[in-house]
Amino acid sequence: MIKQILKLIRVHHWVKNLAIFLPVFFSGRLLEVLFDHSIYKAIILFFAFSLTSSLIYILNDALDVEKDRLHPEKKNRPLASGYFSIKQAVAIALFLFVLSVSLIYSLDDSKWFVIGYFVLNVLYAFILKNIAIIDVICISIGFLIRILAGGLILGIVVSKWMIIIVFLLSMSIGFAKRRDDLTIQNGVTLRKSQSGYTTAFIDIAKSICFSVTLMAYILYTISEEVIARVGTDKLYITSLPVFIGIMRYLQISLVENKSGSPIKILSRDVFLQATLLVWLMLFAYFIYFQK
Repeated sequence: MIKQILKLIRVHHWVKNLAIFLPVFFSGRLLEVLFDHSIYKAIILFFAFSLTSSLIYILNDALDVEKDRLHPEKKNRPLASGYFSIKQAVAIALFLFVLSVSLIYSLDDSKWFVIGYFVLNVLYAFILKNIAIIDVICISIGFLIRILAGGLILGIVVSKWMIIIVFLLSMSIGFAKRRDDLTIQNGVTLRKSQSGYTTAFIDIAKSICFSVTLMAYILYTISEEVIARVGTDKLYITSLPVFIGIMRYLQISLVENKSGSPIKILSRDVFLQATLLVWLMLFAYFIYFQK
């Protein structure tokens, strides 16, 4: 039962909400925030986003239950498989709603980002996910909302570089997910937005987004303002694992046709995990230890 509930609320997707900690990490103030205990405010925000996103996942599963039963992987979800009834799912959703509201109530102005995230995703569930390109933009805006909320709650100004790079990277991964919808088995139309996509279009759009993401990241690392703030002109070295990670993700998407779930890919692909770890270690060294 517990395992199925965790599967229903997609607890493994909560890792996406770690995006709220990106502003403090890139600002170089992570240790300061940890020592003055203000990190607890961000942790509450993290769980507020997590519970809210789980609520949205249940809503999406309830709306798409019939289509999910035609999907080779989604058919095993608790609602599509019949493990939970719609009424049981609604009861769990109401419980999550109460918990999320209690956390949101304890937040400062950052609560409006959580509320905005909820409204956006409700619109996405009923309308926006059926409109090609807009559906991917909504996913990207969701990540922007997270980082803006994380910056606000810790008093950190989110840079234009972070906004641009996070938006572009989210768009890239979003298009990769849509490609998986098109190449899925049985040729079943899983969502209305598929009529606005072709594999050729998505491959071009994805390649453009990843390319611009990489260029934006390189420009970020050699920007004079960033060099002055970080205190080193060697930050461009971190572009290497970023480039390698993008190449590996493209390989997974275009060669292996397995770009449906970024979280699942990251949790299983040792190559990507190693690349991400190297990038984090390099960035942490330049920001926190090379002074």
